[in-house]
Amino acid sequence: MSLYKDCFCFVLFMVKYNALVSSDVVNPSSSLPADKLQPVPAAPPVGFSFPALRLLSSFPEELEISDYCTELLHIFAQRYVAYVECLVPAARPVKMCQSCFSYNSSLEEIYKNVSSDKPDQMAPGNVSCRDSLLRSDRLMIVYQLYSNLQDLWNGANCEKCITKDFSSLTNDTMHFMATLNQTLSCFEKYQRTQKNDTELCKNCKSIYSGLNELYSQMEGNQTLCMDIEDEMNMTRILWSKTFGCSFPREETVPVIAVSGFMLFLPIIFYLSSFLHSEQKKRKLIHPRRVKSYGNLSAQVKMN
Repeated sequence: MSLYKDCFCFVLFMVKYNALVSSDVVNPSSSLPADKLQPVPAAPPVGFSFPALRLLSSFPEELEISDYCTELLHIFAQRYVAYVECLVPAARPVKMCQSCFSYNSSLEEIYKNVSSDKPDQMAPGNVSCRDSLLRSDRLMIVYQLYSNLQDLWNGANCEKCITKDFSSLTNDTMHFMATLNQTLSCFEKYQRTQKNDTELCKNCKSIYSGLNELYSQMEGNQTLCMDIEDEMNMTRILWSKTFGCSFPREETVPVIAVSGFMLFLPIIFYLSSFLHSEQKKRKLIHPRRVKSYGNLSAQVKMN
């Protein structure tokens, strides 16, 4: 009997507890006025990002960068973004040297202002921005960003195709580009008018040969950048694989002649040795045989 009594008391307790809890929850259908209803705050949706926390207090004045350095940092950011926006479309086919040299020059100019400690390039009061923008933390973000782009520029050997003042392409580069355009125009002309590539190989052979010679000269003079190397590689793929054209290169003729000579050299050696030995056999004189002792004594008695 006590078991049923305890269960009844537990159920009664739970009913009263639920009634107290439900009285604290706002019921939209209750008789309270609308202005007194307080909506329950909803949970933030998935992917919601809270606004970045901002410091309410500032650092000491000697630790903050000056307005001049802040302006330099802003200009650096603008020129960096413009440079990257030029590099990405010029990635394939490679045209970074001829398309983005002006952006590289402008970024290099602002970085010199940031990293310089010369009095004429300092902030008012002879304050250098080099320490505050480049060396104030271990990440050195400005330095790393600039170094990455400079490594890319130097790796492509772009300085060999651009004038020293970054004003234009070099004369050799422009001459190569003009010859390349003539070669590609010849390819396009005969590819459009001829059903097979025989005429293309025949009529474009001389201009394609001239392009190869010009490339070899620039390679010997070390005036090649990545733009020219990539364009020459694609042109050679068009000539040999796409159109199936070929022609013997002049430098292969001496190689073939020397290889043929070395191949026949052992045959010539053994043939000359054989002829020389046969000649010696012919000149060999056989000595007369010495007479026996019996014949010699008989001749003496007869005498």
